[in-house]
Amino acid sequence: MNIQIINGPNLNLLGKREPETYGSESFESYFEKLKNRFPSATLHYFQSNVEGEIVNQIQKVGFDFDGIVLNAGAYTHTSIAIHDAIGAIKTPVVEVHISNIYAREEFRHKSLITSKCAGLITGFGMEGYAMAVSYLINRK
Repeated sequence: MNIQIINGPNLNLLGKREPETYGSESFESYFEKLKNRFPSATLHYFQSNVEGEIVNQIQKVGFDFDGIVLNAGAYTHTSIAIHDAIGAIKTPVVEVHISNIYAREEFRHKSLITSKCAGLITGFGMEGYAMAVSYLINRK
């Protein structure tokens, strides 16, 4: 089972950026733990601060992989292009946010991508990624 994790803008700064909101662990460190936790899946990781690169990666894996875990970062609230890319592929996408976007600024309360995703996980810290991977592995 191939699962692609895609992180959007500023998530390359996890562990350094606003640790009170996002924690003190880098995603690379967490990703190693995630791979060990789910040995039956082959997990792939991609991060970009560039919207078009995220669209390209969704399209690249969106017909061959078994699932995508997507934290689009701020593009969640602005990107019709990512919304359309998710709608154009066959691979299920689970939207993940480390923080509870509904407990933050009002502009973060609206996601333009949720309607094209299989589900939304928000506010559980990095554990949200594991929840999404577990769903993708166990879905029928």
